Amino acid sequence: MDRRVIRRIVLIAVLITLTLCIGTVGFRLVEGYTLFDAFYMTLITVTTVGYQEIRHLSYTGRIFNSFLILFGVTAMFFAVGIMTQTIIELQLEDRFGQRRKRRAIMQMADHYIVCGFGRVGRNAALELQRADLPFVVVDRSPQRVEAAASAGMLAMHADATRDDTLREAGIDRARGFIAALPTDAENLFVILSAKTLNPKLIVVTRASEEDAEEKLRRAGADTVFSPYSMAGQRLAQALIRPHVVQLLEFPGKAAGLAVTIEQLQIPPESKLVSRKIGDLAVSGAKVLVLAIKRADGRTIFNPSADLQIAPGDFLIVMGEEARRRDIESVLLGYATSGSSC
Repeated sequence: MDRRVIRRIVLIAVLITLTLCIGTVGFRLVEGYTLFDAFYMTLITVTTVGYQEIRHLSYTGRIFNSFLILFGVTAMFFAVGIMTQTIIELQLEDRFGQRRKRRAIMQMADHYIVCGFGRVGRNAALELQRADLPFVVVDRSPQRVEAAASAGMLAMHADATRDDTLREAGIDRARGFIAALPTDAENLFVILSAKTLNPKLIVVTRASEEDAEEKLRRAGADTVFSPYSMAGQRLAQALIRPHVVQLLEFPGKAAGLAVTIEQLQIPPESKLVSRKIGDLAVSGAKVLVLAIKRADGRTIFNPSADLQIAPGDFLIVMGEEARRRDIESVLLGYATSGSSC
């Protein structure tokens, strides 16, 4: 809840409590009422119910009651005014907030859509956020949408399995799609819808059941992860070759380093085309080329320094995490500047 709303609620509660306490203590001291009668008399006075007095008030009691009426009624109207203002402001903020959200989504292109903000979807969204990539989260749970918004993410409260929801999320302009809904059936359904609306979309998902993996691929998923089988394999590998697992999970950190692995696509107009892998060593990019993914789908691991770079290649490089942004900028700068080696 908004802190401003909480502060107003606390203010109203303190104001009403203070008024009731003053009235109860006053009637108790001035008229000698019992504690309950004094509270009851205060309550019917400040709420202007109009019941008659419990018993006739003395002259001093009427003077006290007059001031209590002025103070209590003013406090009650003030509290009602604050509550009314807060409700109106929340409604207006929600309406304008939804409009701003729709405008922001309409302006997005080549973005990613994360369907489901559970454990899997939340971690996927956090990774996209760390990479500073544009994305939108879609979930039917208001609490999860609020949690995503609190984390600074653009989130929609909607049913991802509906085509109109996907269109609102900009499915036709999106680059990638993460299906992280609770069940395989829901993921299968949303992948079919997403691929129908945008056949060029890159889709990744997870499979809870092993027999669902092939079905999800047939539905259009480009990559399917099976968390349970992967976890089982990692558990066994952590016993057999623990240092390898640590290096794969946290690149370089297990060895006391801080590095990251990135991919860089070589466009046809790049000056790196026909250059050799060894030329990168003098380009100013302190990176290690781990592999090359050729345009025809072949992957070359640990490429030699004499291997030529072709258009459409993906360079899988490793470099310092602190310079993650520089890895791509240095290589792209070298690729387009025409610098000679």
